[in-house]
Amino acid sequence: MLIGVMASLAAALCWTLSSGLWRRVPTSLSALQLNLLKNLIGAVTLLPALLLPGALHGVPAAVVAALTLSGVLGIALGDSFYFAALRRLGTRRSLTLDAGGPALSALLAQLTLSEDLLPLQWLAIALISLAVVITARQAPPADGASQEQGLGLLCIAMALLCGLGGALLSRWALRESLLPPLQAAALRLLAALLVMLPWVRLPRAQQTQPSQPRWPLVVVATLLGTSLGIVLQQASLQALPAGLAVALMATAPLMALPLSRLEGDHPGRSGVAAAGLGFA
Repeated sequence: MLIGVMASLAAALCWTLSSGLWRRVPTSLSALQLNLLKNLIGAVTLLPALLLPGALHGVPAAVVAALTLSGVLGIALGDSFYFAALRRLGTRRSLTLDAGGPALSALLAQLTLSEDLLPLQWLAIALISLAVVITARQAPPADGASQEQGLGLLCIAMALLCGLGGALLSRWALRESLLPPLQAAALRLLAALLVMLPWVRLPRAQQTQPSQPRWPLVVVATLLGTSLGIVLQQASLQALPAGLAVALMATAPLMALPLSRLEGDHPGRSGVAAAGLGFA
């Protein structure tokens, strides 16, 4: 249990730092292109885990299929929607709205995986849901167009649904097998990469290049949020019920508070209170 809790909190920290770095990357790439880029780098770093002798030996085909579909939903689709929301809503607001996952994941896990939570755990999920409502009612930054804010909310909702589907599939697969989190993360990333390759248009050579170097930020953000973050996520889902794991990983909003001022998004008292509720 303790390992799962620590893995969840560490994953939340990795994703918070990664989100802030991705938002600062000087690039004209689309959300799909950014997602493909980070999946390519992440797959290269984790692919050796699948090449080890006997890496998938004895793993049922249903488990491999579930992890493959989990990667398509949670990474290929979910992360693409999340990147689009991140540009429109900022790190703190995107992470806090994405924190609505615990309530839905707990309910779905109870229905599909027969995983029941304790009353205290349901209370924590209720606090996180309240944090989502408070944050959603905050006024957006003054320089953001209302249409962009609305599109950002739609993107974060789609990211949430795709992420929940991916998390539940991963939880089932890890619960039904002894596959280590490292191999599970590598399999999900590889599946997402293979699905995205035919659909993402590569940027043209004459496309305007950013004046600032972006590769250091891209590599660090990928190593934190993709390579390490997804492995920690799988370790959390292996050790904890899906609802509890997602709830702990949704503590990212409080960790994102220091980043919000760097982006010119100054949270008011309600924003601080919402993030505090999410962390509780």
